[in-house]
Amino acid sequence: MPLPLKTIQFFLMNEIRSITKTLKVVLITFAFINCSLYSYAFNKNKIFVATTASNSTPIGKYLYLLVDKESRFNESNITNDDTAFKLQKKDIPKMDVKDGTSWLNFSVLNATQHQDLFLDIQYSNISEISLYRKIDNKLVLIQRAGNSIKPELQAQKRAFAFRLRLPPSDTGIYYLKIKSYHPLFLPMFIKDTTSLDESINSGNLIFGLYFGIILSLLLYNIFLLISTKDLSYLFYVIYLFFLGFAQVTVSGYGYTYFWPSHPDVNRYMLLLTSCTAGITGILFAIFFLRIAYYYKTFVFLFSIVIFLFFVAIIATISGNNQLGYKVIDYAQLAGGVLLILISFLIGRKGYKPAYFYLIAWTAFLAGVIVISLRNIGIVPYTTFSTYVLYLGSAIEAIFLSTALADRINSLRKEKQESQVYALKISRENETLIKEQNVVLEQKVTERTNELVSTNMQLNHTLAELKDAQTQLVEAEKMASLGQLTAGIAHEINNPINFVKSNIKPLNLDIDDVFEVVAMYRKLHNANKEIIPSLLQEVDRKQEEIDMEFVKKEIRQLIKGIEEGAERTAEIVRGLRTFSRLDEGELKVANVHEGLNSTLVLLRNSMPGYLRVEKQFNAKGDIECFPGKLNQVFMNIINNAIQAIDEKQVKQEQEWILISTVDVPGNKMQVRIKDSGIGMNEQVKHKIFEPFFTTKSVGVGTGLGMAIVFKIIEEHHGKIEVESEPGKGAEFILTLPYIHPVT
Repeated sequence: MPLPLKTIQFFLMNEIRSITKTLKVVLITFAFINCSLYSYAFNKNKIFVATTASNSTPIGKYLYLLVDKESRFNESNITNDDTAFKLQKKDIPKMDVKDGTSWLNFSVLNATQHQDLFLDIQYSNISEISLYRKIDNKLVLIQRAGNSIKPELQAQKRAFAFRLRLPPSDTGIYYLKIKSYHPLFLPMFIKDTTSLDESINSGNLIFGLYFGIILSLLLYNIFLLISTKDLSYLFYVIYLFFLGFAQVTVSGYGYTYFWPSHPDVNRYMLLLTSCTAGITGILFAIFFLRIAYYYKTFVFLFSIVIFLFFVAIIATISGNNQLGYKVIDYAQLAGGVLLILISFLIGRKGYKPAYFYLIAWTAFLAGVIVISLRNIGIVPYTTFSTYVLYLGSAIEAIFLSTALADRINSLRKEKQESQVYALKISRENETLIKEQNVVLEQKVTERTNELVSTNMQLNHTLAELKDAQTQLVEAEKMASLGQLTAGIAHEINNPINFVKSNIKPLNLDIDDVFEVVAMYRKLHNANKEIIPSLLQEVDRKQEEIDMEFVKKEIRQLIKGIEEGAERTAEIVRGLRTFSRLDEGELKVANVHEGLNSTLVLLRNSMPGYLRVEKQFNAKGDIECFPGKLNQVFMNIINNAIQAIDEKQVKQEQEWILISTVDVPGNKMQVRIKDSGIGMNEQVKHKIFEPFFTTKSVGVGTGLGMAIVFKIIEEHHGKIEVESEPGKGAEFILTLPYIHPVT
């Protein structure tokens, strides 16, 4: 009986499946045998067998590495010694920033039906990379790429996806020459065209979603910043911008779309954007978490972290990328730990936004941890482990936006509650104010009466103070007048005594002269006979009185009387020039005349060892109150005389130097310098204060220099003092030639 058609078809299908499985086993066995033979023929290197199922398998454990720090190898001699290469033990090799060149050697067997395969390196920050294939023991360049190479020099626009030019069942030995200014993570895959396109498209899609989230949050928070004008949003917007910019740079899109014509920028931009993201993130955390309010010490710690970021930036700009990456690793580690700790501590104090920040930062760190575990081989290399950092960063940004919104809502709620409470208090205060108005009016009336009474007492006291002040000023004037009168009396008494002492001998001489004249007059009435005898008597008289001596003595006595009178007149003129009581109004006077008259009146007070030197170089005629200005000169020069007299050890000749000179601004300076005892800084600061004196009790009123200061102010001038203990003192008076009042 013939078998049914379905039964025959079933058996035929089973046989076909059995034959297909057998062929697959034979092909795989052949491939492994061929791989083993090829490995033995080529220095026994491990060979990666590319199959349809191996598209997602990293080839890190099939790579042989040679680090050429001194750049001794090149394309012509690198194949001479394959024993220098070392087999890698991780699926994803990792290399720090190194000087020189790194060479990678790997072998691939194409066990697929695809006519071509690609080497896909899923890392964007490689400065220079060249792929060679070993043919007839020589290296043939297949493709050159890298983000430090201008796009027109690259063999293919899509960087780091190299066409292997390996037909099915063929085996190829390849060399990669790598030079990079950045740390290297080399997730390398052998893929066919379809798998490569899917990988690139999925990567672009995931990054596009991430970038869309960051851009949306950035625009949204900019809108909130404009609406609320809250500084928290400003710091967050800046942080979001630099975070997104850093991710754009790390993923390679910055080089591809923003600065493709400037490949040198990429050497610095990766580290710079990472540092700026870290700095702005810390600044946002300090402001958002109110760290200065809760834990001021942590602000100092975060300042150190920010300083480390700046050190990394400086190292990078100066060309030391190796140091820059080491510093930024420590800065990121310290900053991450501190942010987790501080957000937890502040959250425990009842600040709710801190918990949102803790969740956000934990999500971001979780992504970083997964990436690190993937790089060391603990977590497998999958789509999730590849793009988990984008996920963590997006979650961080979303939670931080939520935290900001919650913070604004909390502040708004607090503000509303505060307004309600303030309204309640305002109403209570309004009631209280109404109740207190009556009491306040009564108290205001009572207080007004008290103030009126106190004001009357104050006016009386003020009048008494003014009287006391007038009496003190008059006392100072009387003291100066008394001293001046004593000096004038002594000065006038000297020439008067000189005149008086000359009068008596002058009278005697005149009497003798008159007697001789009388004898001559007798000759007119005498007889001629007795005239000779009378003449002899006249001669005897002249010889007796010594007529020549008398004439000479009379001249000397008259000259002495004349000098005494002139001296007296000089003193009177000086006194009139000094006092000028009839000149209380502003007028033009000569300063030099005032100084000379003051010196005349003080001459009696000057000891014999004191020398006064005058150097008058100014024009001297100024608009002033002459009497008041002379009082200034009198007080200052008198103080200089007293300062010299108080010296314990005096020089052979002490001195006072009075000089005048014109200065810019249509002004003149009067300098009065002495060799007295000088004064210290404390006395200099108090010298113009009323009632301050360094003299003994009863000697001075302490108003002399205060009056001097006031008079100089009335002249719109300036008075300065330069002095040191034991080195004398110098008073510098600066006076305008034209008084501002005129």
